[in-house]
Amino acid sequence: MKTEQIIYSEKKGWNLPDCRVQLPQAQLVLVFGSRELLSQSEPIEFLKANWPAAVIAGCSTAGEIFQENVFDDTITATAVFFEKSGIEVAEEPINNMDESYEVGRRLAERLKKDHLRHILILSEGLNINGSEFTKGINNSLADKIPVTGGLAGDMAYFAETVIVHNRPGIKNIVLGIGFYGDSIQTGYGSLGGWDSFGVDREVTRSEKNILYSLDGQPALELYKKYLGDHAANLPASALLFPLSMMLEDKETSVVRTILAVNEQDGSMTFAGDIPEGSFVRLMKASFDRLIDGANDAAEMAQISLKNSHPDLAILISCVGRKLVLKQRIEEEVEAIRQVLGDAPALTGFYSYGEICPLKPFESHCELHNQTMTITVFKEL
Repeated sequence: MKTEQIIYSEKKGWNLPDCRVQLPQAQLVLVFGSRELLSQSEPIEFLKANWPAAVIAGCSTAGEIFQENVFDDTITATAVFFEKSGIEVAEEPINNMDESYEVGRRLAERLKKDHLRHILILSEGLNINGSEFTKGINNSLADKIPVTGGLAGDMAYFAETVIVHNRPGIKNIVLGIGFYGDSIQTGYGSLGGWDSFGVDREVTRSEKNILYSLDGQPALELYKKYLGDHAANLPASALLFPLSMMLEDKETSVVRTILAVNEQDGSMTFAGDIPEGSFVRLMKASFDRLIDGANDAAEMAQISLKNSHPDLAILISCVGRKLVLKQRIEEEVEAIRQVLGDAPALTGFYSYGEICPLKPFESHCELHNQTMTITVFKEL
């Protein structure tokens, strides 16, 4: 596997080394950038002209990761040439959240072919129920193929997200990239670093990913009491105070982030399901704990790659982490570089949700929020 990377800004254009690409035969170009820039035709046409054999695939973000740096309002492009492996890209439209399960199932079915080793997801970030979507994927794949990826972002605006697939970005699309062959090896890890506080609250009324009441009280009203002055900036301020939700096994928890609030009925819409009868807690974060979480996610990825040296690492971190870390945001990327070493190209983005199995070597994927999720690739 070989890679090359370039970056674009409206002010400077493309920083193309030596004025030409080095891997014109690349089969895949991963593209992450601002919604406004990805919606323009000129940058996408440039990529297609320079990598004519490649699938151009990517999404809008809440920040772009380019090696050890984090940028806003850019487009990052990572061209990948697979020497021994194959890829295939499937696209599915999603018209509303109720279709999430079926869209996940159909997408996985289209990629479920001989020698499939891994699927990378790049998804619409707002008009989707991420946990129902992953349930559909798991149903199709019977938990036999690892799936990682993330939901597109739009800074902290929560207005619209777009997906790129050989054309300028459009909304309400989900992509799956399948990796095939005996030579491709992948690893993955996902951790947060957030701390829960307060008492457990029972979900007493909910419908899939819409939460209406906790302990019999209107959910939004109760949540605002905890947020205090931060409540005026909902839903963006909710990224600083996500919920920890205990899974059915009572031993594992996942984090859920608010996508929208409804002042009329006092409900909150989350990126994934909040089942009735489950228990949740508020969460908060410290700088050091978040950076430690990124470090530990990288170590998990290395373990699941059987401690070999990766060629490529895709980092998908939550926009909430970016809002907390602020000017220290690059420290979590630097911590990952220290674990993975100098060899792999680092790319990725800040998202509205992350997809990854809970543990190394497992293949049952879950929706996460507020994590750093890392997928590493190597060709043997």
